[in-house]
Amino acid sequence: MKEIMITINGKVCTAPEGSTILEAARINNIEIPTLCFLKEINEIGACRMCVVEVKGMKNLITACVYPIREGMEITTNSKKVFKSRKINLELILSTHERKCLSCIRSGNCELQMLCKEFSVDDEDYYNGENLQYDFDDTSVHMYRNDNKCILCKRCVAACSVWQDIGVVGPNDRGFKTHIGSAYEKSLGEVACISCGQCIVVCPTGAIAEKDQTKEVWAALDDPTKHVIVQTAPSTRVTLGEAFNIPIGTNVEGKMVAALRRIGFDKVFDTNVAADFTIMEEANEFIERVQNNGPLPMFTSCSPGWIKYCESYHPELIPNLSSCKSPQQMFGALAKTWYAEKMGIHPKDIFVVGVMPCTAKKFEVTREDEAAAGYSDCDVALTTREVARMIEKAGIRFNDLPDEQFDNPFGEATGAGYIFGATGGVMEAALRTASETLAGHPIDSIDFKEVRGMEGIKEASYEINGTKVKVAAVSGIANAKKIIEKIQSGEEFYHFVEVMGCPGGCINGGGQPVQPASVRNFVDLKTKRAAALYEADKNRGLRKSNDSPIVKLVYKEFLGKPGSEKAHSVLHTSFTKRSEF
Repeated sequence: MKEIMITINGKVCTAPEGSTILEAARINNIEIPTLCFLKEINEIGACRMCVVEVKGMKNLITACVYPIREGMEITTNSKKVFKSRKINLELILSTHERKCLSCIRSGNCELQMLCKEFSVDDEDYYNGENLQYDFDDTSVHMYRNDNKCILCKRCVAACSVWQDIGVVGPNDRGFKTHIGSAYEKSLGEVACISCGQCIVVCPTGAIAEKDQTKEVWAALDDPTKHVIVQTAPSTRVTLGEAFNIPIGTNVEGKMVAALRRIGFDKVFDTNVAADFTIMEEANEFIERVQNNGPLPMFTSCSPGWIKYCESYHPELIPNLSSCKSPQQMFGALAKTWYAEKMGIHPKDIFVVGVMPCTAKKFEVTREDEAAAGYSDCDVALTTREVARMIEKAGIRFNDLPDEQFDNPFGEATGAGYIFGATGGVMEAALRTASETLAGHPIDSIDFKEVRGMEGIKEASYEINGTKVKVAAVSGIANAKKIIEKIQSGEEFYHFVEVMGCPGGCINGGGQPVQPASVRNFVDLKTKRAAALYEADKNRGLRKSNDSPIVKLVYKEFLGKPGSEKAHSVLHTSFTKRSEF
């Protein structure tokens, strides 16, 4: 690509043709602040924080949308620029609820950080009329407080562009503009799929997950409860970010050590449950192929996708795998087989999930998710909530030694690890399905065609003489495209993996929040996923059907994959949701 020569703050620089001023500055190690900008989905120049001076132009220019040109002279740090940015911050603060001490984003708020950088204090704002909005906590997984909203519209873009759901948007006009749902309905009244993508892009505390750490602390303080915690595949490669550890670092050992010090009776690995998911899902897939359907079979481990399917495409419910998600399978096994082995009544076992996903909070409330007569999983915490628990407990996370998960749910195969990345469930299932159909160990178990961060990946494989076409999809907007192709007859697939969030669980709505300055220029998804694939590669066992604990539980308790017992414990049902 052609390089263009420009001048930034008196220094001659180069940047690729077509770059914006914001991108060109970043390439040359100059940071220009933003509040509304999200690369590719929210390039609207609305907040005016990125304004710069360009020689020959009378007015300040928004760097996020203005392209560079040969010989352009740009100033990003002049007195005029600084004054404009500070005034913008003061105007934003004039209608902002300034309760920073009690805000969940205090210390990790982009507005707060910019106010500090530009020396704006609590008195530096314009007095005037200030509208008040009701606090909306009607949804199971999150709340919205429009009094902290700065109208950056990032949440709107995430919901509309990434997910193509569009349940939030700007209502009213002018001074009365605010973010809401159609007809001012609450979040609990609209067809939100609980993905939480709006949360991870919000620069302030206007939207956040419902914190359930108090429930967990209460359980830990209850001597009658046997409190166990399970950690999802992707959380081990993201939790470190909450403690300033480089993106893509696997902190599994420190995570286990921290959870043990918080006081959990047992620290288990959801990856083991992912191995059980593969055993059941691969068996279900084989049965459908051999019995002609219903095909394609869609995966069922992403609760955001399941909620979307039930709400928007109930005609596809028969195509969903009936398998519970790994979180729910773990809880089901914990309150049945494990409870029996330990001699503990299921009602006295309190299961906590550490999840990358806000939709997991919705999932624990679903019907037909109580194998022992009690909810399979009692509380689902996001990665962020667990980070707050670690901080509250005074644990020095970075200084912890690496420790191992407890048995019996502590030794997973590599297949369980890759569940956290888009294409991982598909690859894990293909490993077991291929070997099961072949009737002997297979040489190649790396199905790399379904790896990567592309929104839609397609591949065809020859499995024991049968040609199988598969697709791996992440982000609901991409899921819609695949559904349209299937229903129009344009494409046929045997097996489709759908992850509700772009990139899969590694980019879930419950993961650590990264500011736009990082999100816009660092490939979070690829860095996080790479750590999972590295862990898979280094495992001694990489196929779910080779897992010793999987073999033991089937021998002692479940019988075989797809058995009546396995169905009663590890499978669930889905239903059409109310019209919205």
